[in-house]
Amino acid sequence: MRLKDRVAIVTGGASGIGKATAFLFAREGARVVVVDLDVEGAQATAAEIEAVGGEAFQVAADVSSEADVSRAVAAVVERFGGVHLLFNNAGINQADNVRGPIEEQTGEGWDRIFSVNLKGTVLCSKHAVPEIKRCGGGAIVNTASISGLVAVSTHAYSASKAAIMQLTRTMARELGPDGIRVNAIAPGGVETPMVMGPRDDVSLDERLETMARFAEKTPLGRVGKPEDIARAALYLASDESSFVTGHVLVVDGGYTVV
Repeated sequence: MRLKDRVAIVTGGASGIGKATAFLFAREGARVVVVDLDVEGAQATAAEIEAVGGEAFQVAADVSSEADVSRAVAAVVERFGGVHLLFNNAGINQADNVRGPIEEQTGEGWDRIFSVNLKGTVLCSKHAVPEIKRCGGGAIVNTASISGLVAVSTHAYSASKAAIMQLTRTMARELGPDGIRVNAIAPGGVETPMVMGPRDDVSLDERLETMARFAEKTPLGRVGKPEDIARAALYLASDESSFVTGHVLVVDGGYTVV
């Protein structure tokens, strides 16, 4: 087991990439804490892990709230005694008035995207790092996106994901001497509830067409599954990547090479 006896926090673990990663981490021996605003979804993820012999519990938290994040990390330490791994996966790709032309953007929409995607990554790292240090080191994995590399999404979402990549590099440089590796994953098109679930701003037909276009432009001929990203997260969280830090691992079926 590649994560035996390690405590892993997975944000956005109620569904999609977070849920798949929580399951995989647990299967590899980690004690998993599922953090999400979706209480029922997080509880379901934790319960399903325990039903197959894993160890997990859920904490309801808004990663953009420092009070919530502080409380969540404290709950993890109280329950499991420490933190070794943090998967900063919670994120959103929609908010009011962020999908149109630049002249139609609103500060409120941008604030919401950056508050969850970027600030949430910062806050979770801020509060988890002291505990990871206390445990002798570990790993942080941040979820970025190919939207931070190429222009395939909205202004706000793309900018937030590009910022996460640079944050990953600066954190890696800072925390390396403490035995903490910091890396990021940049997924391509992935079928997740965030992409395919109910939305007011984009119809299901439009989203299916977008996924079809991704598949057509991807050398491997398909879009990704949450499990594809989970396996990358496992590699970056495990000792198999013990000499890898400050890296952005692109997992996109080759989309960005064509």
